[in-house]
Amino acid sequence: MDGFLLVDKAGGMTSHDVVAMARKKLNTKKVGHAGTLDPMATGVLVLGVGIATRLLTYITDGKKSYEGTILLGSSTHTDDKDGDLISTAAKEDLAKVTNESISAELAKFVGKIKQRPSSVSAIKIDGKSAHARVRAGEQVEIPERDVTIDEILVKDIRVNDTGIEVDISVTCSAGTYIRAIARDLGEQLMVGGHLISLRRTLVSPFSLESCHQIKDAELIPIVEVIEKLFLVRNLDFSESREILFGRSIVQNPQPGVVAALDSQGAFIGLLENKLQGSQIVAAPILVKASE
Repeated sequence: MDGFLLVDKAGGMTSHDVVAMARKKLNTKKVGHAGTLDPMATGVLVLGVGIATRLLTYITDGKKSYEGTILLGSSTHTDDKDGDLISTAAKEDLAKVTNESISAELAKFVGKIKQRPSSVSAIKIDGKSAHARVRAGEQVEIPERDVTIDEILVKDIRVNDTGIEVDISVTCSAGTYIRAIARDLGEQLMVGGHLISLRRTLVSPFSLESCHQIKDAELIPIVEVIEKLFLVRNLDFSESREILFGRSIVQNPQPGVVAALDSQGAFIGLLENKLQGSQIVAAPILVKASE
């Protein structure tokens, strides 16, 4: 049982909750996901089943897109609505914030930037997640990291009794925290800010339109999506046999990781050009076990 489940995650559950549901649904323990979504967040969650769990790293590192709403005027310890309130701006300070200043500050986040992830995140510090350390009462400060934000679009700005709501859409690299954008925008405007809604619409190359609730999601065979993830090399019988035995074959015509399909069009593994002695060959870096 190998393939992918494209799930539209509901709010109020963790990514691990979805994995557990998939394991029960498919009666297999070998299920993983490509990139954590916070319990508050909804949207695209890609699950790998069987050998596809070993392909997830190539998906996790891809582009992501989100639709979210920032609330300016207050901050929480998690940088989202699930956290405890830690500050509230005075009404006169909030009144000084203009639509133009919001757009101008958000524009500064576009490009390759240094971003400090939320202290309440799944990032591991000495083998223990940051959020577990925070729950245990520790003070956690995660170092800044390089991320790339390709685009931030302001969709709408609304003023209400709780503050200023800013609807945004973001396209960014893996490792970007939309909660951190909300926090940093609030800090720059000196009124505080946190995220109150988040929906992931893309985990490249999978879009929200392809996703279903976990109860309705069907297993998609690897071969149906492999060309979206890798360049493909079609092997003849003798080449397939060599790869299945873990041996190398003539080098790939393309650089990088290449998906190998046998003469029947079935996925059998991943190949990468490597120097072997004085010769470059296509070496298997992942081989599907024979059925």
